[in-house]
Amino acid sequence: MDRSSDLPWQAFWRNPTRRQLFQVGGLGVLGLTLPRLLSARAPSPRSDAPRGRARSCIFVVQYGGASHIDTWDVKPDAPDNIRGPYRPISTSVGGTRMGELLPRLAGLAHRCCLIRSMSHGNGDHNGGMHICMTGHSRPQENTPCFGAVTARLQPSQAALPSYVWLQNLDADVREWYLTGGFLGPGCAPLLVGKGADNPAAPDFRFRGFDPPADVPVQRLARRRQLLSNLERAHPSAGGSAPAPEGMQRFQERAVDLVTGPAARQAFDLGREPGRLRDRYGRHPLGQNLLLARRLVEAGVRLVTVNAWAGVPRPGEGFVYSPSFTQGWDHHGAAVQKCGIFSTGQFGLGLVLPRFDQALSALLEDLGQRGLLSETLVVVAGEFGRTPRITTNPYPGRDHWPACYAALLAGAGIRGGLVHGASDRIGAYVKDAPVSPEDFAATLFHALGVPPETRLSPDGATLPVSTGQPVRALFD
Repeated sequence: MDRSSDLPWQAFWRNPTRRQLFQVGGLGVLGLTLPRLLSARAPSPRSDAPRGRARSCIFVVQYGGASHIDTWDVKPDAPDNIRGPYRPISTSVGGTRMGELLPRLAGLAHRCCLIRSMSHGNGDHNGGMHICMTGHSRPQENTPCFGAVTARLQPSQAALPSYVWLQNLDADVREWYLTGGFLGPGCAPLLVGKGADNPAAPDFRFRGFDPPADVPVQRLARRRQLLSNLERAHPSAGGSAPAPEGMQRFQERAVDLVTGPAARQAFDLGREPGRLRDRYGRHPLGQNLLLARRLVEAGVRLVTVNAWAGVPRPGEGFVYSPSFTQGWDHHGAAVQKCGIFSTGQFGLGLVLPRFDQALSALLEDLGQRGLLSETLVVVAGEFGRTPRITTNPYPGRDHWPACYAALLAGAGIRGGLVHGASDRIGAYVKDAPVSPEDFAATLFHALGVPPETRLSPDGATLPVSTGQPVRALFD
C-alpha cells in the first residue's frame, strides 16, 4: 500500500521512534498546566471513615486581623479606650450581642457559631496567616494549607479545580499560600483576582481556562486524540506516576475545562441577576463571595476568600492604594491617613458595612439554595487587635494574637452558639480556649476528614492535625 500521502501523525502511530514517544509524552499537559492542578493523587476513600456533613467549604480570611472587640466580642462595660465608639446591638439569639455596624449578621446569629477564645503566639502577618491557614502553631515553610489538604483527600469530582483562592494577599505574606506545600503543585490553589483586577471590576473576565494563544481548540482536540492513541499503544510512555489511566482522567477534565462550558459558566458572574449582585455588594468582597457560592455550587471543594472590601468611593475617604488588599490592618498609622473608626480605606466604618452586607448575603443565598447544610462557612483572621486603642497618630488597634474571635456556619455547626470567652477587656482567653490545632481538627471533622489521617511527605509520619475537634460546636 502506498503510504506516501499519510499525514505525519498517521505515520507515527505505525512506527514511533523513541524520541517521538518522549515528545508526545510531553503532550500530557496538552499545552496546559491544568492536569497537575486537577490531579491531587487522592487515596481511595475509606468506606469505614466517619464523614462530616460538609461537601465544600468557603474560608473567608480577614487579612490584616479583625478587631474582635468591635465585631463579635463587644465589651460595653469596659473603659472608653477599650470599648471604642460602637454600641453593642442585640442579635437573633437572646443574650448574644455584636457591634452596631453588623446589623444584618446580628439578624442571622441563630445560623452562626461564634468562637471567642482563639489564640496563638505569633503577631506577624506572615507568621500569623500561616498559622491561620494551616492550623499549626509552628508551621514549616512547606506545611500545606487547609485547601491543599482538602484537594488531596477530597478532590473535586467535577471538571473544576478542587481548590480556588479568590483575591491575592500582599507582600506581608510570602507566597506559600499559592503552593500545595509538601503535597505538591497538584494541590495548589487556582488564584483568581489580583489587586484591582478582580470580579468587582466592570470589565473583569477570568482567563485562566483560555487555551494558549498558539493552541486553538481544534489543535487541542487533536493533541488529546494523539495522547489517547499513545496511551493505548504504549502505556509506559507517559511515565509511571500517576498511572496512565489516572492521568488520562485528569487530562480529560483539563480538556473539558478549556473546551467545555461548565468551568467557564461557574466563573462567569454575568450569569447572576443584577439584583443579587447588588445584594452582595459591588465591591471586591461582595463579588468574590458571590463567585465563591457559584464555585462550591459547581463542585469546587474549598474556596478561600481574602475579605478585602475594596477602597472608598470618591469623596468617601482617603485611598492609600487601589491594589492594597490588607483590608483589616487598622493601626491608625500615619501612612494610612485615617483611623480605625473612620470611613477611610483602613477604617471599620468602610469595612464593616461591606462585610456585613456580603457575608449576610452569602449565608442567606446558601440557605435559600439548600447549600448551607452541606457548605462549611469559616471566617477568621490571622489574629485580633489590641484591646487598648492607640494613637499612631490616628486612633487604631495593633496586632493581638493572644485572643481573637472566629465565626462558623453551616454543615452541622450549631447555630446560635457562643463558644469560649475572653476576659473583661478582651485581652486574654478566660474560658474554653481553642488552639490553631483544635480549630483545624474541627474544620477537618466537619469536612469528614479524621484528624489522625496520615498526610505527611512520606505518607505515614504526621497526622493531618494534632488537635481535637471541638465537638460542642456540632448538632
